Amino acid sequence: MFDNLTTRLSRVLKSLRGEARITEDNIKDALREVRMALLEADVALPVVRDFIEKVRDKALGQDVVGSLTPGQAVVGVVHRELTALMGEHNDALDLATTPPAVILMAGLQGSGKTTTSGKLAKWLKEEHKKKVLVVSADVYRPAAIEQLQTLAAQVGVDFFPSAVGEKPVDIATRALDHARRHYNDVLIVDTAGRLAIDEAMMQEIRELHAAVKPIETLFVVDAMQGQDAVNVAKAFSEALPLTGVVLTKLDGDARGGAALSVRHVTGKPIKFAGTGEKLTGLEPFHPERMASRILGMGDVLTLIEDVQKNVDRKEAEKLAQKVKSGKGFDLEDFKQQIVQMKKMGGLTALMDKLPGNLAQMAQGAPNVDDNSVRRIEGIINSMTRKERAKPELIKASRKRRIATGAGVSVQEVNRLLNQFEQTQKMMKMVAKGGMQKMMRSMKGMFPGMR
Repeated sequence: MFDNLTTRLSRVLKSLRGEARITEDNIKDALREVRMALLEADVALPVVRDFIEKVRDKALGQDVVGSLTPGQAVVGVVHRELTALMGEHNDALDLATTPPAVILMAGLQGSGKTTTSGKLAKWLKEEHKKKVLVVSADVYRPAAIEQLQTLAAQVGVDFFPSAVGEKPVDIATRALDHARRHYNDVLIVDTAGRLAIDEAMMQEIRELHAAVKPIETLFVVDAMQGQDAVNVAKAFSEALPLTGVVLTKLDGDARGGAALSVRHVTGKPIKFAGTGEKLTGLEPFHPERMASRILGMGDVLTLIEDVQKNVDRKEAEKLAQKVKSGKGFDLEDFKQQIVQMKKMGGLTALMDKLPGNLAQMAQGAPNVDDNSVRRIEGIINSMTRKERAKPELIKASRKRRIATGAGVSVQEVNRLLNQFEQTQKMMKMVAKGGMQKMMRSMKGMFPGMR
């Protein structure tokens, strides 16, 4: 989402190269680049003006100390101001109340409220061991009620039934009573949205808020809405005492301006960022980490957290021993690594969190999506144990048999074996400490890598 913004901001470094000090003259061009980058990213104009003034004030006359260049010094200021713009730090959910803690989800239709309700229920259950109840007060779309029921079943949380024709306030108060009697820790209330803001919707959600007295009122906004997201955020913040914002569809191809504008407009912290339709696609929003990603510095902390959550430690230790010795890495291990990468959202999600220079190396590499993982698993599962352990045994006749068993072409079997061979070489280089050689060899591992 932030690719164009990242590219434009990286030019700031080049424009100040060779300068000994930051002055009014040499910062003018750099700030013009920053301004253009933010406007192109669809950041609201008042936000851009305010941001540029703060960067100018803090960067002017700043001494270039140690090994820092003026460009790096300005990027440091931009990073700090981006972090401040998005809220300084992650604000956690406030659940410090007599159970059940009520979370009210608000936002326009199509912003991702229902999916986010399911994701949040999963996050609360798995990360905080909460007993969660979800209820839909969207009596205008039967599909929304069914969708929430399906999500609740997938996540393994309680669902309170509701139906078209019932009053939203009645549904919410009955759900709250049910949550109290069944000792639920958290009640998530999914509300109705409209295609645009109207007074009837605002009145309804105000009544819901008064009836259930939520400890958290989260405004769910589609990050792909751009300038519209700012207007919607303003209307909701005036109608409701919001406690936080959830940005959805951050993996989309929009320009990302909503992420930088919504905190400034509502004055409320962005608490979560959502990506994709999968129930794992919700993570606490860390402004400093997002600022680093926007500036091409990567988000290594989130990447480490993903690894800790999704990677089997015993399997990882076993693989580490094989890498260390440079021996024993076979096709079964290769399959396991592909599956682990898929759990972390695939290669694209992984590269998105790497610093720019490392991520650039993998441009053009295929994403590890569900289909490609299934294909790789199918090919490897069609092999005998001996073939998996010793891929060099796989010649023409065996390749034909494996291809038939997996329902793929012989070319795909060849492609997989070639990728495995490159990975094996890389493992041997790591074992010998040849990191630079390994980086060079990665270019041949996937077409398009540079």
